[in-house]
Order: sequence, then C-alpha cells, then structure tokens
Amino acid sequence: MIGMEILKPVVALLAWTMIMWVWMYATRIPAIGKLPKDGGPDADVGWTGAKLEGLLPPSVQWKAHNYNHLHEAPTLFYAVALVLAVIGQGDGLNATLAWVYVGLRVVHSIWQATVNKVAVRFLLFALSSLALLILIVHAALAVF
Repeated sequence: MIGMEILKPVVALLAWTMIMWVWMYATRIPAIGKLPKDGGPDADVGWTGAKLEGLLPPSVQWKAHNYNHLHEAPTLFYAVALVLAVIGQGDGLNATLAWVYVGLRVVHSIWQATVNKVAVRFLLFALSSLALLILIVHAALAVF
C-alpha cells in the first residue's frame, strides 16, 4: 500500500526498544544481586529506579536511562509516522528520514549504554530530533 514504507522503521525502533529492555535487565538483575543484604527481609520491596540510582553502578544505570529515553521523544516519532502512513505520505523522503531517525536513536542508545560522554550523546540526540522535526513539518504541511 502507498505510504506504508515508514512502518518498517517504526517496527525496527519498537524492536530496538525491547533489545534495550533485555540489555537493561541482563545488567541490572546481576548488579542488584550483588547489593548488600543488610536491609532486612523487605529491603527490596517497592524499589524504584530512583532508589537504584544510589545503589547500582552508573554503567548499569545507563541502560535503564536509555530505555526510559526510548519512551520519550520516540513517542512523537511513532505518532508522526502513523499520521504519514495513514495519509499516504510514508514513502520516499519521509521513509528515509524515519530510517535516519531510527539509526541515530540506535547509535544514541549504544553510546549512552557504553561510553555515555554527554557531548556526543547530545549531538546524536539533536540530529535525531532534527530528523523528527522535519517529519513533523512534513506531516503538518500535508494535513493542514
């Protein structure tokens, strides 16, 4: 169908989000298991990510931070991609921009989860945001 090519990068980013979910728990669960057990039998009841910030090594938490980030700006990407697909504008340049967005988000994830130097991370985020902004402008021009 016309305009549906943009759904491929949508599914790719959804899949990447779940890869980050697995990576997060593959590092977080062993790190939690290494925490001191001196807090009593209910020491781990009701934990939140905020409590884990002070308990787990930063390199473990970076995966969790990125997983959370994949539920922020990408929600706009999902919405604009669906709008573009529905109105038949999800092919060509818009599909290419969507792949650029997804590629930059994947690189951003890997960078944040491993090296996490903020200047590079911000550049990757800014470039992906630019691709997203262009997609939103394209959708606005087509809809209005």
